[in-house]
Amino acid sequence: MPAAGEASNSDMPLQIRYLPHPSADPYSAPGMIARLTETATPHEVAGIIKEVNGPLVGALPQLTELVAAAADWTRARLTFENPHHNPTFETWTRLAAATRLLRDVQEELGVAEDMVAACPAELSEPKYRDEVPALRTRELLSDVLGDDAIADTEPSADQNPEADRQQAARASSPHAATRRAAPSADATSEPPATAPPPRSPRTR
Repeated sequence: MPAAGEASNSDMPLQIRYLPHPSADPYSAPGMIARLTETATPHEVAGIIKEVNGPLVGALPQLTELVAAAADWTRARLTFENPHHNPTFETWTRLAAATRLLRDVQEELGVAEDMVAACPAELSEPKYRDEVPALRTRELLSDVLGDDAIADTEPSADQNPEADRQQAARASSPHAATRRAAPSADATSEPPATAPPPRSPRTR
């Protein structure tokens, strides 16, 4: 039972989020994946890898720093009082290993960026691709729902995406129900139609 002043999950209003199509943000990770098709030119693919692996704003270096920060967070909680049982150290070991692997990936991508630019622009015969397995998992939202399903949620030309976003945010606000329940100024200015007529003052 929730404590006083706390609302249960069932009392919370439905949260609405607008999920743009990957093509709406070509520099996001889903957007770059959507751009990285089989028919993309070597120059385009090299540029996408450079965007992902950029040292300042690249998604991969930022992810590496995030995992490293998680490892440092665990490091600040290490103790070695019990040499036979130290789950915190085991957690740090895994996060540190993940950080090293991500840094290795950054180096590999740095080399691959130059190599991609030298790849031919023409597609090869399908029979050659059967020798190498495909690596994509197709587990992103756009892959699961399909391009048509997500495209249906895109605003049309006569719609204002910002206005729709603000309206959805107001509707999902915890105070939305309070605003809807509160009477308006017009409603309080006139008595209801079914209200009884005012009584005359009683005399003693």
